[in-house]
Amino acid sequence: MAKNILPCGSWKSPITSDLITSESVTLDQVHIYDGSVYWLERRPMESGRSVIVSFCNNTTKDMIPPPFNARSRVHEYGGGVYCACDHGIFFVNDADQDIYRIRDSSNPQRITDIENARFADLCFDSRHNRILCVCEDHSNSATEPVNSLVSIDVTTGAISTLHQGYDFYSNPRINHDGSKLAWLSWNHPNMPWDGTELWLADVNENGSLATHSHVAGSESTSIFQPEWSPDNILYYITDESGWWNLARHDKTGSLAVTTQKSEFGLPQWVFGQSTYAFSANNSVFCTHITNGVGRLSVIDLDTLEITAVETPQNSFVSICAADSTVCFIAASENTFTQVIRLNTDNFESEVIASSCNTNIEDGYLSRGQSFSFETRHADKAYAIYYPPVNREHEAPEGDLPPLIVLCHGGPTGMADASLDLRKQYWTSRGFAIVDVNYSGSTGYGRNYRNRLNGEWGVRDVEDVCDAANYFADKGIVDKNRLIIKGSSAGGYTVLAALTFHNTFSCGASYYGISNLESLITDTHKFESRYTDRLIGSYPEHRQLYYDRSPINFVDRLSCPVIFFQGVEDRVVPPSQAEKMVAALKNKGIAVSYVSFDNEQHGFRHASTIKAALDSELYFYSVILGFNPADKLSKIAIENADT
Repeated sequence: MAKNILPCGSWKSPITSDLITSESVTLDQVHIYDGSVYWLERRPMESGRSVIVSFCNNTTKDMIPPPFNARSRVHEYGGGVYCACDHGIFFVNDADQDIYRIRDSSNPQRITDIENARFADLCFDSRHNRILCVCEDHSNSATEPVNSLVSIDVTTGAISTLHQGYDFYSNPRINHDGSKLAWLSWNHPNMPWDGTELWLADVNENGSLATHSHVAGSESTSIFQPEWSPDNILYYITDESGWWNLARHDKTGSLAVTTQKSEFGLPQWVFGQSTYAFSANNSVFCTHITNGVGRLSVIDLDTLEITAVETPQNSFVSICAADSTVCFIAASENTFTQVIRLNTDNFESEVIASSCNTNIEDGYLSRGQSFSFETRHADKAYAIYYPPVNREHEAPEGDLPPLIVLCHGGPTGMADASLDLRKQYWTSRGFAIVDVNYSGSTGYGRNYRNRLNGEWGVRDVEDVCDAANYFADKGIVDKNRLIIKGSSAGGYTVLAALTFHNTFSCGASYYGISNLESLITDTHKFESRYTDRLIGSYPEHRQLYYDRSPINFVDRLSCPVIFFQGVEDRVVPPSQAEKMVAALKNKGIAVSYVSFDNEQHGFRHASTIKAALDSELYFYSVILGFNPADKLSKIAIENADT
């Protein structure tokens, strides 16, 4: 069948904003307990509510009723929001940040009732009938919140402090007989991927901690996910070698289990992350990233031999195991994110949940192509390229597609090639995409992450510009229609690229940072010293903060920008976007500001996600001069003829 000849951007696509929001959920935090598999579903159509879901005897069931919403706000990003045990499921409820218990066919029962306290990283201690977790105390508004390790009696709700004194805690993990507790701690200015300490303490009969000892980690070594093996050996992941590898600690000391140039750990932005789990036959199933590609492997703990497990997926998170069952969340370039159950006896797998239940017909999906490119510093950076694909349409001869350069958040985040309808929304309309793993990204070792130390706003920006120029110079995309978009820290990269370079024609900033000085004074505790490594300590390096803040150099910005912002954002407050919008408006540059009253950092509501996608398309159509096939609501664009 002959294709319709239409300019890029004007192609009609079945991948609509309505489809994306109505058919998609976010999957997270898989657990196995007593034959049941549990996970979290964040549902845009329920205003972003996170629901604990169970799968048992081929039956899927919601475990918490509306309006309950399983979400923690410790560190603002949360995670580690529930645990399952013989006493039921304990979870943190978003509205009040208290812990509740749910049993089959019952209403949730409140366990804690404390104002100004938040909880995360729940772990059940059966010996003492209590929850072990991280507590973040916000009772003194004049100071930073106080973080500590606490225990909560599930009968009385009584809270006891187990350890405090560090700025941050995570991963309280009790061994199987309840005699030892391990945890991670760290202090400002470190983030957990910079340096953390692993501690171990004996547990007294009354549940208090005896003398504790330092096991591993330092200010310059990151420890990730301590776990107890079935025979009560403490395992953990350390990047002491320059790569996150698995290690173990016993009476004889610590031993490296893996020694690969591969990342077995992840940046700990949220609690409860898991990249390995113990299975039957003294083995560990693990996920790891090699050259930016995720893999699933099994390690024989007797021989330390590691064997690849052949799967079609290339992105893995949240692995857990029990006996001969392993579960994890995974995706590939042509399958949506799924909860997968694997039988370790025969390696047969089944999909028990999917993030999207719609079927996209052949000919509309663009597959990511991983590549590396040389930067202006004569070293390598990495990216994934998605060409425009639509079986019904093609561009007129000589009409090259516009290119959208994506900047992930973090900036320690990572782009992968798994199927994402929000990318396909663009490629199926005639846009090309390049998703850049710029300097500082995860997946390429500690040295690559550290490449951004002192260089945030410089190396990341140069890398995304070099990626765009790489394709423009090859004549693959239209050099006059280069677009850049990103969220949070990626939004800062967007604004810095548009301000300090002339590579792009326009951009989109989702809750991005424009004023670095305001960021460190207005943001939350977890990230309040993040920039010490990325830029320099403040106020000693105040001039650097000024020099790298786009808001101070609007006179250099000469291309249109659209801003998206949640009014309730505590990570990057709305003032960051509003000041930039006002400055661009006054300069006479085309600018649009789209805010959402009920959103925070990261959009969760279906209506918001739909409005943002369609508004962004409308903005590009006005700025780049094409007629979209979609019926779009107009948005206000200052200093532009609409």
